[in-house]
Amino acid sequence: MDPGMTLDLFGQAFWLVVVIVAVIVGPSLAVGLVISVFQAATQINEQTLSFLPRLIVTLLSVMWAGPWIVTRITDLFNYLFLNIPRLIS
Repeated sequence: MDPGMTLDLFGQAFWLVVVIVAVIVGPSLAVGLVISVFQAATQINEQTLSFLPRLIVTLLSVMWAGPWIVTRITDLFNYLFLNIPRLIS
C-alpha cells in the first residue's frame, strides 16, 4: 500500500468523523447559543437551563441522524473490507 492510498483512506475516515460530529454537535451548539442569549438578556444564571435543552437536542439529533450515521460507517467499512486485496498489494 503506497502512502497516497493510506492518506486517502485516512482522509475519508477523518472527514466521516468530522461530518458525524458536526451533525450531532451542530444543533446542540445552536441551542446553546440561543439559551445563552436568553440568559444574558434576562440575567438568569441557572446551569440546568442551558444543559437540559442541549442534552435533549443532542439526543434528538442522534435519534434523527442515527440511521444515516450507521449507513455511512457501514459503507466505509464495506469499502475497506471489499478492497483488502487491492489495499495490501
